Order: sequence, then C-alpha cells, then structure tokens
Amino acid sequence: MKIKKGDKVKVIAGSYKGTIAEVTKVFPKLEKVIVEGVNVVKKHLKPTQANPDGGIVEKEAPIHVSNVALYDAKAKVASKVKIELDKNGKKVRVFKKTGAQVK
Repeated sequence: MKIKKGDKVKVIAGSYKGTIAEVTKVFPKLEKVIVEGVNVVKKHLKPTQANPDGGIVEKEAPIHVSNVALYDAKAKVASKVKIELDKNGKKVRVFKKTGAQVK
C-alpha cells in the first residue's frame, strides 16, 4: 500500500468526494485508511463504570484505500503514486502526474 500515516489525500469517491485531509491511521491487511473528518459515524456507547452516562459519540470509520488519492499540495492535484529509486538507490514515492517526490 502506497499511502502512509500523515499523508495528505483527496477523497475521489463516495459522499465525501473532493475532501482533502490527512490520514490518521492505516490498516494494510484490510487495505483501509482512516481520514480526518471523513466517513464520520455515530457510535452508541452503553453506560459503564468509567462512563456512567453512556451516550452517542462521533468517530471516523475506515474507508477503502482505492477511494483516496495522494494530494500534491504544490501542484494542487491528486495523483497516483509510483515507487522509484533515487540517486542513492533508496526507494522513494513519486507522483505520476507531476514527477515530484512525495514529502
């Protein structure tokens, strides 16, 4: 998976399409990511000793990685990513549209 925690992404599908936000958590085995402020759901909590009132909490649910694309802030465009080797032989992520290196 070419998207990592802390990356800026643009949602390209679903009801949050067009939203640009940061990835807060990545689930590589499930191929899902949690994006800040995207796919917010309400979770009903039962009363417990720690939280005697219970209540309804809003939290972000994971979305599939195919529904987001990395966002290049300099070019202001979302793009696919490819892996290339730099001068030192180290693997780096590169935007396909602009050719710029990620971060």
